[in-house]
Amino acid sequence: MRILTTLLVLAVVGVGGWQLLPSQESKNKTIVVGTTDAVTSLDPAGAYDAGSWALFSNVFQSLLTFEPGGVTPVPDAAKSCGFVGGGLRTYRCELRDGIKFPSGREMTAEDVKFSFDRVKKVNSDSGPSPLLSTLGSVEAGGMTVTFHLSTPDATFPQKVATGAGAIVDHTRYPKNGLRTGTAVDGTGPYTLKAYAKDKSAVLEPNGSYKGAISSTGEPVELRYYDDATGLEKAWSARQIDVASRTLPPKVLAGLNPSDPQMRVSVSDSSDVRNLYLNARASSPLHDVRVRQALAWLINREELANSVYDGTVDALYSVIPAGITGHNTAFFDTYPAQDDQKARALLTEAGVSLPVRISYGYGKGGGAVADEAAEIKRQLESSGLFKVDVKGYEWGAFQKLWAEGSLDTYAVGWVADYPDPDTFASVVAADGPMSTGYNSKTVDNLIRDTQQFADRGRSATDFRTLQAQVAQDVPLIPLWQRKEYVVSSEDVGGAQYLTDGTGSYRLWKLGWI
Repeated sequence: MRILTTLLVLAVVGVGGWQLLPSQESKNKTIVVGTTDAVTSLDPAGAYDAGSWALFSNVFQSLLTFEPGGVTPVPDAAKSCGFVGGGLRTYRCELRDGIKFPSGREMTAEDVKFSFDRVKKVNSDSGPSPLLSTLGSVEAGGMTVTFHLSTPDATFPQKVATGAGAIVDHTRYPKNGLRTGTAVDGTGPYTLKAYAKDKSAVLEPNGSYKGAISSTGEPVELRYYDDATGLEKAWSARQIDVASRTLPPKVLAGLNPSDPQMRVSVSDSSDVRNLYLNARASSPLHDVRVRQALAWLINREELANSVYDGTVDALYSVIPAGITGHNTAFFDTYPAQDDQKARALLTEAGVSLPVRISYGYGKGGGAVADEAAEIKRQLESSGLFKVDVKGYEWGAFQKLWAEGSLDTYAVGWVADYPDPDTFASVVAADGPMSTGYNSKTVDNLIRDTQQFADRGRSATDFRTLQAQVAQDVPLIPLWQRKEYVVSSEDVGGAQYLTDGTGSYRLWKLGWI
């Protein structure tokens, strides 16, 4: 299966060679990693965001995982997994022996069943239950777990390998609600030694880990910053050893690979950012013609250059470049900014001008406030819209869009797994973005694509889906990220932190 092209090509620039072993001076010294990603919950049933899942992939274990650069999941907590019978509707895994939770109790299939069942039962507004929409029931017996799917789903193994498949100790987590507090009972390569919300997470290698990873790495401290400026200041003062997601665009554009004081990793990425539009009857964007008018007014190239200094690429499709099924549906439908075509649509819709809409964004990484200001300028310069812009703390922001309180909201999307299905999910009726958009055509196309184990056979359906989305406009694609990670000259492995597989490999970091 060949899904990714440019995504998995790394351009790594550094100074000095790799040493085979860390010096005695640096051995067991904590590596400090800075990020603007926020953690919304320590409970896998309650979070579906990049910051939380980055932590989950280190402190929890799933049945399957992805190797660096891989597109097919490999066993982790499982010793083997596979579809049984025909029709891609029954998936079975055998657990590894001897995996123990922090309490010392050995993991069984009952823990796996419990973990999947509670994600669906809790069904948190901020949780990953939409990712398990094709899961009908789970059967457990001894060390064997069997998943019965409601419809054929070739992508189910990849979903199992995500944060939605994190396995928790069924004796330590409530069945019907989210766990509170800062304790974590997982079996990942790290244990969570200390946690301060919005400040830091201290991770120690888990000496009892059993799974796909051969080495659990160095002690790591994750430090969380409110915004890109805070991350930049910490990096400039060398208070952190690694800066990842996201330094300000001007800093990224000015990185000097020949600087002997740092290592710079730049790679193509499948991370995207979309402007989501509220299609509910309560929003002025309920009429598709109003949403189409918005699409005629967005200038992505100007946004990428003026706000992001060329560190992102303009995006014209739901599925990003480098992923099976990518096309340029929004460019084909709305090839250039056109105030007159937007005005004609609004006149036909019979709405009062200017149309007043709210615009929300989550405070934090990159240049999101500048991005909001630029989009507001583009929409208001036509005289057709009046935009009320406001930034929110991440948790509050998620709640607002989930309940339909925002007309438009800009959200970045980090791939859950390396398949176009993860991007198509954002326009599904039961998807995570809560736009109120409901298209039987789109939902049927998504189900059709899930029937192909050979993912290349799904490309035509994905292109048809994107053409339909460009007509219905539940979202407007904005840009696709280039992945930048910088580290001090004595830290190696930072280029493996992210690669489009959904994992955040802190265990790859090491002193050199």
